[in-house]
Amino acid sequence: MTSPDISPTDNDKLKGLLVKLDDAIAGLEAAAAFAKPGKLPHVLDICRRVLLQPDGCAQLETRAQSLEQAGVFDGSDWAYPHILIPSLTSHSLKSADPQLVVIEVLSELRMLAVAKQQYRHPLISSEGAHRYLTQVMAINLPLLFSAPSEAERETQGRLAQIPRALFQHLANRVGYEHVIDELISEIWRILQQRPIQVEPVKQMVTQIALCQANPNIDLGASGQGADRLVSSLFGPTQGCREDPGVEVYRERLTAMDARALQYEASGFARAMHDTGLVSPYHPVLLRHLLDLGDNLLSEALGLSSTGRDCLLCYRDLVHSMIRTAIHPQTAQAVYGLALTLERGILYQPPVAPALWRQLGLTLSDWSEARLHAAFGDAVSHRARLMEGVLCMLGLPLGVGQGNNPTCQSARALSMWAYNDPDYLLQMVTWAARDDEIIMHFEGQPISSRDSESGVAQTLPLDLDPVSLLVVPHLDRIYAEMGRRCIGREGDPHRWVNPEFHGWWAGRGFGINVDVATGQLADVDIFLRHFYASYHPYYNGNQPLIHPQPAGIAVTDSAGRFIGWHAITILRASLDPAGDMRVYFFNPNNDSGQDWGLGVKVSTAGQGERFGEASLSFEQFASRLYIYHYDPLEHGELAQVRQEELDRVIAMIQESWGADRIPAGGLQAVDSSNPG
Repeated sequence: MTSPDISPTDNDKLKGLLVKLDDAIAGLEAAAAFAKPGKLPHVLDICRRVLLQPDGCAQLETRAQSLEQAGVFDGSDWAYPHILIPSLTSHSLKSADPQLVVIEVLSELRMLAVAKQQYRHPLISSEGAHRYLTQVMAINLPLLFSAPSEAERETQGRLAQIPRALFQHLANRVGYEHVIDELISEIWRILQQRPIQVEPVKQMVTQIALCQANPNIDLGASGQGADRLVSSLFGPTQGCREDPGVEVYRERLTAMDARALQYEASGFARAMHDTGLVSPYHPVLLRHLLDLGDNLLSEALGLSSTGRDCLLCYRDLVHSMIRTAIHPQTAQAVYGLALTLERGILYQPPVAPALWRQLGLTLSDWSEARLHAAFGDAVSHRARLMEGVLCMLGLPLGVGQGNNPTCQSARALSMWAYNDPDYLLQMVTWAARDDEIIMHFEGQPISSRDSESGVAQTLPLDLDPVSLLVVPHLDRIYAEMGRRCIGREGDPHRWVNPEFHGWWAGRGFGINVDVATGQLADVDIFLRHFYASYHPYYNGNQPLIHPQPAGIAVTDSAGRFIGWHAITILRASLDPAGDMRVYFFNPNNDSGQDWGLGVKVSTAGQGERFGEASLSFEQFASRLYIYHYDPLEHGELAQVRQEELDRVIAMIQESWGADRIPAGGLQAVDSSNPG
């Protein structure tokens, strides 16, 4: 069961750990009962190190019986697998305690060994173990293919990789067919957010397709809704419905008449815009159509009149981008290009020249090496970066921070793509060509090359091509700006955010936490200013003009404080039910999160546009701790109803503010004199 893509170095390291593990297991088994607790931590620590290696789960699966017989589960509920409850696994797997995570993983691998009849267990049958694992996989679907959440990154760090490695192993060994319906529902939920990085989703769709094609897998009535996902990647149109391969499809196109090509073009466009996924066959058609007229090209991109006009105005540029960046290996660039044209941003005078520059950009050796490490060399690194540029311009709310504490940098990239695309393109050029970005803080230059380390301790690789090159520079600059605020009274975000993100970030600053003590402070005034600045009923019905940086107190599903997190407030407006909501961007890969006590972030069905998250205005305010506003635009503070603010304050006190209430309590402010 050794994976073929393990490097010799990884293999040698794993072999060495396994020798140590086998010795430790033997020592644990030979120990007297009273001595076992003293030897167990050593065994679990080696298991943890094994699990962090490629193929680690497979190796521990083969040792599941010896681990159990040695006494790993003795004295705990895990010693009685027939009474274990699947729903409780989520808590253990997301724990900050390495021993708890490892012992839960060992229990699942033990169940897998029993389910596969590698050994007979006296307390549970292979069928019972199989059913248990199916339920565990269904309950923990996010661990199967989504990146760690903000809460997991804060509490687990690198440990968060282990549950994901476990579930990839379980899926390969148990089979996806048993959780297929839950999987399909989760895939559609993720796709509704239109992320830039869709490789994990494509892998899941591929697994669904393999399940459907395997005659030994009986999906029964499951798998409803899978056909659209599978066909969008492997056979969106009549010409490639049986997934014939790129070369065969390319030959078929040469024999098609105009009517057949029209059907192909419209079929690809529908599939792409329905799902946000692009088939590898789509670029083949697009490149074929370059010499056959822009009407078919527009049809294949699924453009409206806005996008079509943009295509016709910038025909040479669009054709050059297709020839350079759009290949079967960079298929998502098709969607990025289509949405970039739909946004009409090429009409901004600097954008088209900046894209011409991008097409001819010479990448530094460091940039080439980074792109090679993350994406390989199936296409040129320039094409890979251009794919990333098109996707970020087309999907500015699809940027994700990966499994990295770089939410500030991801937010900045999203904000620039959304609000100032030519500035984003300038940043990409500096990073990719010069290996240096220079920004200014209060008039003084800050070089990413000269700055000390940033928030991230290691260089991230789990990012889109643009983020991969730019985020390390931004991270160092952001950290340096923070260091230059040392000694100032108050939160450094007051000064850093406007300098880091752009002039449109309001110079007015609201915070409801005393930085020195961590206690809640001036909550009533904080909320009154927020309502007056952002709530249409209290700010003269003024829509938000520029996206604004803000900070939230992240809470878990029980409402307990996890940490601080950077987001972007995009707009506040009525949802379809007539309730006021705040729509915001969360760079945390998957915005659909449960923040506890009834505060569940919505990503679809409440008036959200692709990539937006939303909460009711009151719920959002209950998790907000900093925001920016224009101090020259005065809202109507006195008209904010006290009972509305009291509900928000109660939600704060019940959740992240529970341990932050000052000794004298929170004092309300007279609404007629808000200060």
